[in-house]
Amino acid sequence: MSTAGKSGAREAMLEEDPDQNYENVLAEIQSFELPIEATLRSVYDDQPNAHKKFMEKLDACIRNHDKEIEKMCNFHHQGFVDAITELLKVRTDAEKLKVQVTDTNRRFQDAGKEVIVQTEDIIRCRIQQRNITTVVEKLQLCLPVLEMYSKLKEQMTAKRYYSALKTMEQLENVYFPRVSQYRFCQLMIENLPKLREDIKEISMSDLKDFLESIRKHSDKIGETAMKQAQQQKTFIVALQKQNNVKFGKNMYINDRIPEERKEIELKQGFEEEDENEEEILTVQDLVDFSPVYRCLHIYSVLGDEETFENYYRKQRKKQARLVLQPQSNMHETVDGYRRYFTQIVGFFVVEDHILHVTQGLVTRAYTDELWNMALSKIIAVLRAHSSYCTDPDLVLELKNLIVIFADTLQGYGFPVNRLFDLLFEIRDQYNETLLKKWAGVFRDIFEEDNYSPIPIVNEEEYKAVISKFPFQDPDLEKQSFPKKFPMSQSVPHIYIQVKEFIYASLKFSESLHRSSTEIDDMLRKSTNLLLTRTLSSCLLNLIRKPHIGLTELVQIIINTTHLEQACKYLEDFITNITNISQETVHTTRLYGLSTFKDARHAAEGEIYTKLNQKIDEFVQLADYDWTMSEPDGRASGYLMDLINFLRSIFQVFTHLPGKVAQTACMSACQHLSTSLMQMLLDSELKQISMGAVQQFNLDVIQCELFASSEPVPGFQGDTLQLAFIDLRQLLDLFMVWDWSTYLADYGQPASKYLRVNPNTALTLLEKMKDTSKKNNIFAQFRKNDRDKQKLIETVVKQLRSLVNGMSQHT
Repeated sequence: MSTAGKSGAREAMLEEDPDQNYENVLAEIQSFELPIEATLRSVYDDQPNAHKKFMEKLDACIRNHDKEIEKMCNFHHQGFVDAITELLKVRTDAEKLKVQVTDTNRRFQDAGKEVIVQTEDIIRCRIQQRNITTVVEKLQLCLPVLEMYSKLKEQMTAKRYYSALKTMEQLENVYFPRVSQYRFCQLMIENLPKLREDIKEISMSDLKDFLESIRKHSDKIGETAMKQAQQQKTFIVALQKQNNVKFGKNMYINDRIPEERKEIELKQGFEEEDENEEEILTVQDLVDFSPVYRCLHIYSVLGDEETFENYYRKQRKKQARLVLQPQSNMHETVDGYRRYFTQIVGFFVVEDHILHVTQGLVTRAYTDELWNMALSKIIAVLRAHSSYCTDPDLVLELKNLIVIFADTLQGYGFPVNRLFDLLFEIRDQYNETLLKKWAGVFRDIFEEDNYSPIPIVNEEEYKAVISKFPFQDPDLEKQSFPKKFPMSQSVPHIYIQVKEFIYASLKFSESLHRSSTEIDDMLRKSTNLLLTRTLSSCLLNLIRKPHIGLTELVQIIINTTHLEQACKYLEDFITNITNISQETVHTTRLYGLSTFKDARHAAEGEIYTKLNQKIDEFVQLADYDWTMSEPDGRASGYLMDLINFLRSIFQVFTHLPGKVAQTACMSACQHLSTSLMQMLLDSELKQISMGAVQQFNLDVIQCELFASSEPVPGFQGDTLQLAFIDLRQLLDLFMVWDWSTYLADYGQPASKYLRVNPNTALTLLEKMKDTSKKNNIFAQFRKNDRDKQKLIETVVKQLRSLVNGMSQHT
């Protein structure tokens, strides 16, 4: 029951029986079980003056307790007195006992002083012994840690960083946990991260030195690798050649190198191969890769291998870009290309070595990606720089370097097909440079040629020419010495140079890993370019040169004829080299026939042109007196000189094909006829006398006699004389003065003067009319002259009407 509940109950009780209730309150106060505050409050909170009654009850209760205490004391008083009496008696005995105990204690203390001293010494010794044992135990625990740490310091000093990292792992995992409570251990633990960072920095510094070292030595590494690849290839090729020589088989026909010389060169090649094998070093001999291994192991132990790999690859990519950047003048010398290739080979040889001796530092995918990037750059660089090369020897050396470069990297597993594709582009460039070089060679040959048949005085000279040029002529062989070949000296020289060109072109085709059919096709195409473009151009330029005369042009035509006949021997020559039969379906034919035919046609055209020019030169020497009254009775001097010149020239033409000589002769006569006609009709010529016409007729008669003398055989009948038919009919018309017949038969197919044009006749007649007018003062006294003048005027009118009718009809 709570206090509030008890107070309420108590108040109810006070109301029912106040005396009994006061007794209960006093009992509660004496029991000390309930808080006195609540009990007192219930008394004071009761009816007015209730506390007085309570006080009275309380005093009564106190008086009762005092009586009880007094009774109890009276009951025990005697016992207390007795006890005090006995205690006083004991007091005396206790004092005596105290004196005795004090004396005994003093004597005991005096007797135990030495024991105490010795006991303290023993305790002190035991403590020291315990401390020593503890120290020894702790030292035995700490000494391995200190020894390992000392070992760590020694390894750091000796630059054995990988071992130092392993030692750190042991310290951290095994030793430090045993002594972690000591301060020196904490200092060591705090120092280990710094040591690790120092090791990383040192190893990275070593790696940087290594990267710088291989950058400097990459050209030497590449040179060594390329030498090894070249020697291996040379050995294989030499072995194949030796086997071919042994079994009587020749891959290539080369009449410039005797077989004995080949065998000697093979033996020398094997000896040089053995010597070089002893001298050549490997990449491990040239480069110390330990910094890479060490750094890789260190970063692997440190758990930072990815950082190292990324750094290494990044730096190597930077170096790759530097290596792939060529010098601006690289194309000027082969050494520039060689240095470029050796650096690239050295770079990728190192990468290949790293790929095979480490795990994960570089991967095949990484090297392939790097190689593809490099290959694209290399091809672009070579394509750009090779375009500047004008020396075929330099292009050929570049090709050999590219082949060695490709073979070397192919031996290390890098794909190089694109490089061989590039070589086909460079092959075109090489052919272009060869064509330019041979254009100069051909020009020099043409410049040095005297354009006269080759004279030979003995058998040796004859055989010397035959050995150079495949000439066959039974009639010439039967002739006695001295005799002459029909061609000039340039023909065998050109033939030899074409073969030299084929050899030069063949050099580029070697080592390209192509079949004999492809090589044959390449040789024939390049030879066709030489014939159709270079030689043809040189011939055309030669033919068009001003100083080349008719005799030289005739010899050029003869030369081209023999060169054309020699084309089949060039095809046989290529066939012997490649062992590809000409009957093969896809075999390219040489276009020499068309080339020399075109050149010959150009020369023929030039002969016609120069012959006409020469005729014009003679005609320009003509000095007619167009007003003479009577002819000289003989032909003009210039014309006789011209006819003599034509006779001598046409004698030279006897060596030409018949049609060429006939065409030239006909062209010359026609041009002479046209020139003479133009001379009569020249607008600057105002007057012509009959005497001048008669003199001109004498010259035309000489031309007709020349034409009828058959200066060039093969003309039928008077075909050549027809070249002067226009002049003959015109002169006959004026000489006979047969105008009535001309006017009457004009337009008739059977007309005697069918070739006389009215306009031409009118022009010439007006020139003669002007002459008649000049002499009209005296002629008016002569009846015949007056009649003739009237006739001329009548004919002029009729001719004009014919001309006008022709123009209207047109």
